[in-house]
Amino acid sequence: MSLVSAQHTRVLSGMRPTGRLHLGHYHGVLKNWVALQERHESLFFVADWHALTTHYEDPSIIKESIWEMVIDWLAAGVDPDKSTLFIQSQVPEHAELHLLLSMITPLSWLERVPSYKDQQEKLKEKDLATYGFLGYPLLQSADILIYRAGQVPVGEDQVAHIEITREVARRFNRLYGREPDFEERVIEAKKKMGKKAAKSFDRMSRAYQEQGDHEALIAAKALLDDQQNISNVERERLLGYLEGGGRIILVEPQSLLTKASKMPGLDGQKMSKSYHNTIALRDSPDQVEKMLRTMPTDTNRVRLTDPGDPARCPVWQFHEVYSDEKTKAWAAEGCKTAGIGCIDCKKPIIDAVIAELEPMQARVKDYQQQPELVREIIEQGNRQARIIAQQTMQEVRQVMSLDL
Repeated sequence: MSLVSAQHTRVLSGMRPTGRLHLGHYHGVLKNWVALQERHESLFFVADWHALTTHYEDPSIIKESIWEMVIDWLAAGVDPDKSTLFIQSQVPEHAELHLLLSMITPLSWLERVPSYKDQQEKLKEKDLATYGFLGYPLLQSADILIYRAGQVPVGEDQVAHIEITREVARRFNRLYGREPDFEERVIEAKKKMGKKAAKSFDRMSRAYQEQGDHEALIAAKALLDDQQNISNVERERLLGYLEGGGRIILVEPQSLLTKASKMPGLDGQKMSKSYHNTIALRDSPDQVEKMLRTMPTDTNRVRLTDPGDPARCPVWQFHEVYSDEKTKAWAAEGCKTAGIGCIDCKKPIIDAVIAELEPMQARVKDYQQQPELVREIIEQGNRQARIIAQQTMQEVRQVMSLDL
């Protein structure tokens, strides 16, 4: 497995605009984005083309959801001064790269993506026998590769999509990265490193290529990262030479595994609009209180005097997310001994959820009153994203003999 060099620590992630955001989105995605933007160059995009893979028959929800979703991102703490926020369809280079990658990607690679058949089974009511649905992992690959994103935050169920992206990048580089004068350019690049560094690089290259020494591969990549006298293109060329291929044009991304969200739905299942068990980020305090007060509890507690089992109660899962150790001990003991009622048990959760949403909802109102500011943030992000995308496509067109 190739490693991502220091110059490619850019992070990219996207979200489909298919309705109101809820606490599952906040705890599963947005909190992670807010943390990532402090440590990485981050690009976050509205995946409106991806939304069409399942909502092509009635796309009306997409347009209205885009701006509402962006406002929720900003209200949750995603900072346009630290991250680039943009809309996928406003950077047409995504579509061009997707088209070109489709020319070289075997059909079997798409058919074997685990989520392809799983989603068809889950969404039986929709006609998903379309190329768009089959090819959406390749569009995801284009989304990632066009920004040379080195790290992509995903859950375990999305790792297969990153793997196909790596395979596509590898295939592309092998097909198009071997320039006619590749060897001569490698020699020139090594000369710029200086005799001592070049000699060490050659020794490490032989150790990896002839003996499969992965420690030598890691050391050689670290050596290249430290070189100040070579350009990024030369560094990528030497990386390609090191791994036995050509110049690296499209960077193989790494999966940045994120912890699975512990945010349960109101019924104890995963919080999802499909299950109708969500608390939206914009639900009022009265709505939140009503939903939490009426959510089901341990069915063994028929009467107030019946003891319960926290492990069987959806409310306990909310305590796991929101309560400190003292409150959890109080709730567990009170449930097991019938010392407290279910409404009493829910009260700290109601207070915690309302307190969490209150500042976000205040920021939502501020942004709703400044629609021109939200559009300006996205338009600026679109421009910034497109500059990066155009740079990648310039190289892609060149190596594919399309730079007419």
